[in-house]
Amino acid sequence: MPRYTLPLEGREDGPAGVPLWGSASSASGGKGTAPGAASRESPQGAAPSLALVSLGCPKNTVDSERVLGQLLGSGWRLRRVDEPVDAVLINTCSFLEAACQESREVIAEMLARKQRGEVAAVVVLGCLVERLGPRLQEELPGIDLCLGTEAWEEVTPALVRLLEQRNLFRPASVRGGGQAEAAGTRRWRITPRHYAYLKISEGCDRTCTFCTIPSIRGPLRSLPIEAVLQEARQLAEEGARELILVAQDLTAYGVDRTGRPQLAELLRQLDQLDAPFEWVRLLYAFPEHIDDALLETAAHARRIVPYLDMPLQHVVPQILRRMGRPYHPEATVRLLERIRRNWPGVVLRTTFIVGFPGETDADFEQLLRFIQEHPFERLGAFPYSREAGTPADRLDGHLPEDVKQQRLHELMLTQQAIAFRYAQRQVGRQMTVLVDGPDPEHGGYWL
Repeated sequence: MPRYTLPLEGREDGPAGVPLWGSASSASGGKGTAPGAASRESPQGAAPSLALVSLGCPKNTVDSERVLGQLLGSGWRLRRVDEPVDAVLINTCSFLEAACQESREVIAEMLARKQRGEVAAVVVLGCLVERLGPRLQEELPGIDLCLGTEAWEEVTPALVRLLEQRNLFRPASVRGGGQAEAAGTRRWRITPRHYAYLKISEGCDRTCTFCTIPSIRGPLRSLPIEAVLQEARQLAEEGARELILVAQDLTAYGVDRTGRPQLAELLRQLDQLDAPFEWVRLLYAFPEHIDDALLETAAHARRIVPYLDMPLQHVVPQILRRMGRPYHPEATVRLLERIRRNWPGVVLRTTFIVGFPGETDADFEQLLRFIQEHPFERLGAFPYSREAGTPADRLDGHLPEDVKQQRLHELMLTQQAIAFRYAQRQVGRQMTVLVDGPDPEHGGYWL
């Protein structure tokens, strides 16, 4: 899971070389403390300090950047996570049980630092709060404050209240009002300077049986086109040259507002926007709303990168039905052909889940044949993760973990041969790449 642990204020490189380009002044749109900001100082006589650990997907990264923009614009100081601070914030992920466990481990680590007197308050943000609710503070009772995925505007006043009552820390939970956060809020970016994530909607209306996202993030809420354009302009002015569009369901953008998808219109306006950026990249594009208008717009735009991340998850009809995915493999083949015909040179990425309940050996072989007959330049795969509370958890036919891992291994070996052939075509020469893995003969996967 991507993880950002923010460094000492003023340093330009975080752990693993993650550059940090934001600042308190850029986050607030000016210098010094923003009007109306908290002026209370820590016991050492300085402005209050914070550290932040950001877990999970790019959408979480955007949320973390907005929190930092709000706090640094209000006069807080950013410190290393291993330094004494007034508050440590943990923006959690809970998409899979493994992500929940990592979030718990980070929280426990910060609570141990609180016990040693190195941290005054531990604040938990985001998805794990939504997924576990009050259970989270029952499991980890030292947490001082929990803020859900729609409560970002509460961060600054909630932390001010905690500072004012240092000897009266009490657990508190805050959930937001269910609206997509306002674009245009200044962000303190934690990605490398040359690119930024641009979140265009929140939530998802789909009913995939394996997914926890709708219960965590709620229904689809698209931001207005004008708000997205405003934030794109801000990010470009701060140095971003590539804007990566992200959402739970990118191609459904606008359906909740207008009854029809508006991604093509958004892309047209982004392509024409008078702002100093070069590229726009598309992530998490569900197949359903990929139509000719969208493909024509992308193919003829000067800024749209010829890259499409389109998660398919499987290709066997009975598995797709059990997944709650309304696609048929024949329709998927026709879509792939239309994409490549209408968008020459596009690089396609997809993701698949192996070992879903009821997946037989024959089903898995059909999946392998599909990616060989209809190759993707990029492909990711994941073993099915059983998530409590999802409809898939109640299905019959759950497979042993070793079967899922073996299928994952075989699928990725198949894909690596495809990726190797693509790389050879790109560079026009023979090449061999070794990737760490459990191949007993070579010590890795050979592309």
